[in-house]
Amino acid sequence: MEENSKLILTGIAGAAAIGGLALLVSRRTSFDYSDRSVLIMGGSRGLGLVMARELVGRGARVAICARDAGELERAKADLASLGGDVLSLVCDVRTPSEIKAVIEKVGSRFGPIDVLINNAGIIRVGPFELQTDRDFDEAMQVHFWGPYHAVRAVLPEMKRRGSGRILNIASFGGKVAVPHLAAYCASKFALVGLSSAMRAELARHGIYVTTVCPGLMRTGSHINAEFKGQNEKEFALFSLVDALPITSISAERAASQILNAAARGKAELTITPQAKLAVRFNALFPETTAAAFEIVNNFLPGPGNGDKSAYTGLESTSAVSPSVVTSLIDEAAEWNNELKPNESIN
Repeated sequence: MEENSKLILTGIAGAAAIGGLALLVSRRTSFDYSDRSVLIMGGSRGLGLVMARELVGRGARVAICARDAGELERAKADLASLGGDVLSLVCDVRTPSEIKAVIEKVGSRFGPIDVLINNAGIIRVGPFELQTDRDFDEAMQVHFWGPYHAVRAVLPEMKRRGSGRILNIASFGGKVAVPHLAAYCASKFALVGLSSAMRAELARHGIYVTTVCPGLMRTGSHINAEFKGQNEKEFALFSLVDALPITSISAERAASQILNAAARGKAELTITPQAKLAVRFNALFPETTAAAFEIVNNFLPGPGNGDKSAYTGLESTSAVSPSVVTSLIDEAAEWNNELKPNESIN
């Protein structure tokens, strides 16, 4: 009889816990982007611009910021052509005072920020021995400290209203370390840790943090990535893997998944089946994953003559890239504002 009572009490406690979780989830699903104030850090091109287009379509008031004033003007015109109420602001996320000033300007124009998207990013590809202290410092400034200061700046007002969404665009490379991306991965691992910690502490204030870890996306950003060592070979490999539909996802599909996940208040989103499989496999079999990457690294380009200079994708083209094989990402580069008016990938 006593055993039965324990089982009944355990069942009631379990049901209450499940009910509580269901209630929490239902609270999150009520979020709608219509008439919301959204700030996208790094919103002038690539994934940031694609998310901005999607948000305009969902009725949001969108502010975008980036370092390049010309890029911002072109992005603003793009979004205005869709009927968007758009604000564009020059901002270097490595400078906390500029972040604070941008958030104040957005507040003056659109009202308190409902959604903060930390999307600004840089990527330098090449052997570890060619990556400098500056490479690591800059990656941390953009991927870790930038989001940190942006969240700090929006937090008081979000807490006061008891509502908010924060999206931190990390990477599959923030879950699984990839050869030739040491600085990038180190900074993205740091962002994943920060974002997860913030999630746990801010949810009780009605602020839901979503950590996004995309795999390869066809944004067109390959031409603005930077490559070291045998840069033409590095760029060719990077482009080929990024361009193939079997290894990557369109920027539009990725943007839709990201915004839907944040609207539901999801804690984390990993995009592409390949990235999900790699993350899970690494968690279960870290030694095997490490051994696999050791083998992969043997096939990657060596340091060449040891030159530590970085060259953009546009400066690293070859017979392999651009080509018919990379056409999907080359078209995305033109569509998503990755090229300046006087530039061409072909």
